[in-house]
Amino acid sequence: MRIEYDAQDDILHIEFSKEPIVKDVSHGWNVNVGYAANGIAEITILDAKAAGYLPLENAKDLLSLAA
Repeated sequence: MRIEYDAQDDILHIEFSKEPIVKDVSHGWNVNVGYAANGIAEITILDAKAAGYLPLENAKDLLSLAA
């Protein structure tokens, strides 16, 4: 797993797998989930800090959006 945060653009990217993305699904205007053949491969959140996703104390809420 790899987590990257771009403070300048307020973008949070969480990568769970290096497998190819086979499907992208938007959950609202700022949360995008990339699915690999066997499940969630990555989550990208725009305006992450502004939307309350940083700090990652609320990771459970983030995962419920991806499900």
